Amino acid sequence: VQLQASGGGSVQAGGSLRLSCAASGRTFSSSAMGWFRQAPGKEREFVASVSRSGSGTYYADSVKDRFTISRDNAKNTVYLQMNSLKPEDTAVYYCAKRRYGSYRYTVSDFDYWGQGTLVTVSS
Repeated sequence: VQLQASGGGSVQAGGSLRLSCAASGRTFSSSAMGWFRQAPGKEREFVASVSRSGSGTYYADSVKDRFTISRDNAKNTVYLQMNSLKPEDTAVYYCAKRRYGSYRYTVSDFDYWGQGTLVTVSS
């Protein structure tokens, strides 16, 4: 599986961005997917996850009610709509495929990673 994230950029606080992650391979629709982020000097942290069908989602408390994860299995793509952005959302955002049989949301529970896309939010 190869993952290619895009859509990052610079935005002012309160603005919005939509990230996309295009996946190659036939296993996309059978895999839960997630987004993580890593700010300078900090560890990579979980942001959001979506189930294989797209019907189930889970969010970190810090982004709940502001971010929305979704997927389009026909396009092999997962999205992260980010609204009401804050300076503390500034980070490199990574999409990842969750490991088969895993039901947690730590870095080690995801086995394939995209290259990351930078989001910068200015105050």
